[in-house]
Amino acid sequence: MSKTPKILHLHSTFDAGGKELRNVRLINEWGREVDHAIVSGDLDKRGAAAMLGKKPRVSWPKFPPLKGKPTPGRLSALAKAMAGYDLICTYNWGAMDAVMAHTVFADAFKLPPLVHHEDGFNEDEAKRLKRRRNWYRKIALGRTAALVVPSATLEDIALNRWDQPRTRVRRIPNGIDTRAFAAPPKRDILPGLIKHRDEFWIGTLAGLREVKQLDVLVRAMDRLPLEWQLVVAGEGPERAALEAEAERLGLEDRVHFPGFVDQPAKLVGLFDIFALSSASEQFPISVVEAMAAGLPVVAPRVGDIGAMVSSDNGPLLVEPGDEAALAKSLGRLANDPAGRERIGKANREKAREEFDERRMIERYRSLYWGLMDKYPQTR
Repeated sequence: MSKTPKILHLHSTFDAGGKELRNVRLINEWGREVDHAIVSGDLDKRGAAAMLGKKPRVSWPKFPPLKGKPTPGRLSALAKAMAGYDLICTYNWGAMDAVMAHTVFADAFKLPPLVHHEDGFNEDEAKRLKRRRNWYRKIALGRTAALVVPSATLEDIALNRWDQPRTRVRRIPNGIDTRAFAAPPKRDILPGLIKHRDEFWIGTLAGLREVKQLDVLVRAMDRLPLEWQLVVAGEGPERAALEAEAERLGLEDRVHFPGFVDQPAKLVGLFDIFALSSASEQFPISVVEAMAAGLPVVAPRVGDIGAMVSSDNGPLLVEPGDEAALAKSLGRLANDPAGRERIGKANREKAREEFDERRMIERYRSLYWGLMDKYPQTR
């Protein structure tokens, strides 16, 4: 019998997004304490794998497709592939068929406990949850050991829209190494882009996807003083459209797309303002990173952002969809250097007090190990 616990992680994709990078952080933290098996439903999207350290033991097993019609035969095949582990971790809607397979066939295949993690929604549910998916989630989550969410908004949805019992839902806010963001960054950290001393940067970290509405930030730059630049760190399918929008407005020399940055702690401190324009967020880790770096945050009041930032930062948030208000908030802050410093300091203090990663890591450890000790499988 194996003495090392084995955890299976099921992702629809393993690109470098919030849930994937948190998963990587936990895997790296636990090193050789655990054997991890990671499944990406899209084999071409495994960018977060580059962030895995050398110490953890990680495998990439062959696995049935996570997408398809939830027929009994397909669900049975998914369940059979989940046998032999000590814990199953599933992530977001893209892995919900595996959750259903576990609920239906757990006894038949003697499956271990399953923890589902729900971090937010894609474009198709950014404004309104789909009734059919809500119904499917209610049934699929029926035998999960725990449903983990990072935000109060998702916690409310889990309890009141998906009818999950209070004892099953666990809210674990995302955390980061807040101290790592305190170091002064190098002005030439980005290839081909240097921050000059007479420039100010509005920055964001985001996948270049439609739901992020980054074109709103591009258009906002047309209203800001010429010494202000926009830096959008990330990759995604909307890059060409965003570059075209900047060119249409004659802003191509002030709007920059340096690509994905694998060490945000080395970049975020170069920003003077952190901005989001997303139509859907829950508990964006990029906001915590900006706060830890001592930045003011301009963003729509979506998800938990209003509760995340300091009270000093609250008036900078705007109603979702109000593009003019977002641009106005950026302009007001751009002309208030003392305000930027005051609000940034308040954000840094709150990030260190409430969102440091040590608390997050210990809560995940307590949950995972508690379930594996209570329901031992292969050990």
